[in-house]
Amino acid sequence: MADFSDEHSAENAIGCAIATQSASGQALSRVEPAQNESGMFSSESVLNILKLIFAGAPLSEVLTIIARLIEAQGEGMLCAIWLLDKDGRHFRSAAAPSLPASYIAQLDALTVGPKSASCGTAVYRREPIYVSDILSDSLWDDYRHLASPYGLRACWSRPLLSSEGKVLGTFANYYREVRSPGTADLQLIENASHIVGIAIERHMNEEELRRSEAFLAEAQHLSRIGSFSWRVATDEITWSEEVYRIFEFNKAVPVTLDLIGTRVHPDDIPLLYDMIDRARTAVSDFEYEHRLLMPDHSVKYLHLVAHGTRDQDGRLEYIGAVQDVTQRRLSEEALGKVRAELARVARVTSLGALTASIAHEVNQPLSGIITNASTCLRMLAADPPNVDGARETARRTIRDGNRASEVIARLRVLFSKKDPTTESVDLNEATREVIALSLNELQRSRVILLAELADDLPPVTGDRVQLQQVILNLILNASDAMSGVDDRPRQLAIRTGRDEGDRVRLSVQDAGVGFDPQAVDRLFEAFYTTKSGGMGIGLSVSRSIIESHGGRLWAAPNNGPGATFSFSIPCGPESVTGSHNPGVIHTPAVTDAEQVMRS
Repeated sequence: MADFSDEHSAENAIGCAIATQSASGQALSRVEPAQNESGMFSSESVLNILKLIFAGAPLSEVLTIIARLIEAQGEGMLCAIWLLDKDGRHFRSAAAPSLPASYIAQLDALTVGPKSASCGTAVYRREPIYVSDILSDSLWDDYRHLASPYGLRACWSRPLLSSEGKVLGTFANYYREVRSPGTADLQLIENASHIVGIAIERHMNEEELRRSEAFLAEAQHLSRIGSFSWRVATDEITWSEEVYRIFEFNKAVPVTLDLIGTRVHPDDIPLLYDMIDRARTAVSDFEYEHRLLMPDHSVKYLHLVAHGTRDQDGRLEYIGAVQDVTQRRLSEEALGKVRAELARVARVTSLGALTASIAHEVNQPLSGIITNASTCLRMLAADPPNVDGARETARRTIRDGNRASEVIARLRVLFSKKDPTTESVDLNEATREVIALSLNELQRSRVILLAELADDLPPVTGDRVQLQQVILNLILNASDAMSGVDDRPRQLAIRTGRDEGDRVRLSVQDAGVGFDPQAVDRLFEAFYTTKSGGMGIGLSVSRSIIESHGGRLWAAPNNGPGATFSFSIPCGPESVTGSHNPGVIHTPAVTDAEQVMRS
């Protein structure tokens, strides 16, 4: 048996089929029809035809060879194969090796209908049509004038159906004599139609597959998503064309894990090894992101997802997708920079409202320094000098100097332009520092401040400055909401405590004018403000900051006057009550604020 597995399989199959056809053609010299009693092809002919079909030979060549093989089965037989167009109404010739070309050209636009000769009617009725005499059969009334000049008298047609019952076209046998089909003829037509249907359906499936592959390749290219498979036991890896493009590898180079490792960014090699180790332990799915370092030293960001399946032998295989998310990551980084700058603008704007309070905080220790320095000089100028008193006065001078320095340090941190940093933050301590800065401003606005800070509050993980910015914004908004209130105390309550799901909550409650419940969603929109001189970015930036910390910020009207704004964020990895945060600055100013609040 011939081998059709090499790249010339189609040519080899055609050669064998033609050889079979030539051998069968010798039967034409006989007086009786060459078909056998059963109307069947020889097994060798059928085998070669099937090889030809599955070797991917051009459909026109396959159908022509089949037509010639069929014609060789009987004297005077003229075979034609018609394909139905996609519109389902017209035919086009696929093979008619022995019929006059001019006749085929005239019928090439044959339509489907109840009286459309043999072929058009067979498709219309979805059943075989056997016309024994074209000159007398009414089905040929509109086409008889086309067949008569060529002496065509009989036409037997059978619709070609797919495996799903869809009409693909027709198979027809013509004769130049009046003739009705016998048992062997019917068997031959049925067998031939079956083989022709296989050839056409396979060709259509391959065309559809190629079209789908082209669509998939283009879609993957446009979306920068490629697909892959990985057989874990053998480390056999198969990539789509887009994955090759993403990694910039030659498609002729076999893909291995070692080859992939040569493209992975050195800092992400541990991620690659971790992914491989987890995949070999037969996890059902995995997903991770890593970077590629390309030969031109550019960096690509990839997002990979895969799903594990097993074949009938239980061998594990992962089917997945790889997406080039470089543009998205670069856009996110650019957006992050813009958000950080907007947050800084909002922070500076908020701090601008505390000018008087800041001046008071700085002026207080400076006045103490001057007073203590003058006192120290007088004590040293006394006779005898009061050294002990001067020493104590000098200590107070140092204390006030440190106090002024710490106030300025806190302001520099809040005004600074730097990237966010993640650290363990004591939310109570951060709140006290914000209160210390805003206390004088609140007192000038006749706001009564009540701080209820939970004693057992666990630390959170986040950016200290950003969280303080949110707290400061909520306090100033609460104060502004009460600026026109004169018929009740302007009470502002700040509360911290544990929240559900291992989270920490901070709430700022005011007794102001409140807000329209229907507009609660708009409160956090950028540039939406209820203040005449507001910019409308404070709450929008605050929500962005809280969401970046894995939390949420919301507002709710009080049962009485005013509103409460709250945020909740996850606790840090270490929840140690009463732990000292080395980044927290303990200052006398904070102690003074606590004393004022208590009084």
